[in-house]
Amino acid sequence: MGEFLAVGVFLLLGLGAYWAFFLFPRQRDFHQRQAMARSLVEGDEVITGGGVVGRIRRIDGEKGVAYVEIAEGIQIRVLTAALIDRYDPEEIAKNANMGREAEAIE
Repeated sequence: MGEFLAVGVFLLLGLGAYWAFFLFPRQRDFHQRQAMARSLVEGDEVITGGGVVGRIRRIDGEKGVAYVEIAEGIQIRVLTAALIDRYDPEEIAKNANMGREAEAIE
């Protein structure tokens, strides 16, 4: 009987660890991205999942589509779920320089 209880406890601990280390962080990131997508307005600069940077011209919330201008007069339709983040040139430059600093240290 004690072995059965020990196996049950280990299974529960394993499931708890799986949720804490794998599922919870994904859920948290998903909710953060959804909140960011809901807060977008026309004129915001965004980065798509493919790395394209553009400015939102219109959002169709019912269809879940944003119309993003990537160049003067050129608009593409992008799923709002595929909008990764707002475009912040300073943050992008900082992250790019961090990679160069790590290479210099090696």
